[in-house]
Amino acid sequence: MFGLSELAVILIVVIAVLCAKKLPELARSAGKSARILKAEAGAMKDEDDPGTPRVIPGETVPPGTDEPKGRGTQQPRQ
Repeated sequence: MFGLSELAVILIVVIAVLCAKKLPELARSAGKSARILKAEAGAMKDEDDPGTPRVIPGETVPPGTDEPKGRGTQQPRQ
């Protein structure tokens, strides 16, 4: 009777007819999602670059010590 490709085409046409008002909005949101995904993938690629040091805001490590100074560190009790 009907093959899989014919049923897929019929389903796409039915969806297009029933959801014609929302299709531009759906296409716009899909485009935004694709742009965000591309930007995040580029940022992840840039993060993997070993040439740049990783900066953690709020912590400083003075030369010659292994412990960071700044927020969240406790001073030794005396």
